[in-house]
Amino acid sequence: MAVVALLALVAVLVRLALGGPGLLGWYLAAWALFAAALWLSRHGRHLKLLVIGGGLAVIATGLAGPPSTSTDSYRYAWDGRVQAAGISPYDHAPADPALAPLRDGWLFPPGCGGCTRINRPTVHTIYPPVAEGYFLVVHWLSPAGTRHKPLQVGGALLAVAVLLALCRASGVRRAAAWAWCPAVPIEAVNNAHVDTLAVLLVVLAFSVNRGRGALLGAAIAAKLLPVATLPGALSGVLRRGVDWRRILAITVPAALVVALAYLPYVLVSRSSVLGYLFGYVQEEHYSAPSAGDRYAVLRLLLPDSWAPVAAIVALAAVTLYVLRYGEPDRPWHGALLVTGSLLLLFTPGYSWYALLVVALAAMDGRWEWLGVPLAGGIAYLGGPATLAYTLAAAAVLAGQWPSIKRLAGQRPFVKRLAGQRRS
Repeated sequence: MAVVALLALVAVLVRLALGGPGLLGWYLAAWALFAAALWLSRHGRHLKLLVIGGGLAVIATGLAGPPSTSTDSYRYAWDGRVQAAGISPYDHAPADPALAPLRDGWLFPPGCGGCTRINRPTVHTIYPPVAEGYFLVVHWLSPAGTRHKPLQVGGALLAVAVLLALCRASGVRRAAAWAWCPAVPIEAVNNAHVDTLAVLLVVLAFSVNRGRGALLGAAIAAKLLPVATLPGALSGVLRRGVDWRRILAITVPAALVVALAYLPYVLVSRSSVLGYLFGYVQEEHYSAPSAGDRYAVLRLLLPDSWAPVAAIVALAAVTLYVLRYGEPDRPWHGALLVTGSLLLLFTPGYSWYALLVVALAAMDGRWEWLGVPLAGGIAYLGGPATLAYTLAAAAVLAGQWPSIKRLAGQRPFVKRLAGQRRS
């Protein structure tokens, strides 16, 4: 029966890749089939063949059509082209007349008054240096006239690499959470989001003992979000005093890799290599939550003006918990707690941010966190973002409740408080 669910999932994902109306309904159907496949395979035979073979089929569906819900890959292609011409991608916005000789009829369709497929054409790129290097390599390897397809193929290869790394690190049963997740073919392949490169680097980092800090630094220099995985790599460093040796062993290589990745661009760029980063934060209403759907769950409980501070305090508390009580031999668990909590607290409207959560949930075997990428996808496709993130948060709390009760029972002050209440 799991095979039947996977075949139906593949059919639905092909429909999603082709775009068109009603995508939210198809997206929900894909997630329902994904959940069914996971459930039906829990006692299945030939699981390795099912996970890897089914995963390859699911990933391949993202190649069925052009980008269906995101235009980010057009910026990737443009940034690769600009670098191949010997120009820093941080120096000019796509609409800058200085780059007019690099334009073509694909990214700048003729006859539409200077319009372009590239989003935010009047601002500088936002992507970090390892991502920019990836865009350049894809450009170099792309045959002329192939347009969006090389980036999709690159995304598919990265998604397969993550799948194989997860199978080796965590086993095929857990890897199914990545292999069959609808967010993977949609965001990693069809929309070709560079987040998949960062996800691969994080999975590799948590699969080794040596070189972990350097790999996490490379992940951060590919997409800034993996900075949230650093507390996981430092799980338990505050358990008995401060373990400075382990802190330095992770943070120093990570910082060096980030600095070295940025250095070539700093040397050749006349503009800031941070690009549109701060403008993006403003655009997404993180400083003015009432103007958008940010902090959606917190705003159900608190006044809008309190939400940003509450999110920061709550995230700091989760981070401190991981540093104090996290398990050093399960760094992905702490990374999942911090990364997943960050997305639940700040509620971004982009599902590809949560590709990292999908991979970490697979490593940890905690499938309750898969509601986070589902909520992000619902928000992005115009569905009820607040409801989706609230249900995702409730699922996480339900899944974590036994651990919360166990932790509370181990804390002396909780025991004393309970004794006072009984008296």
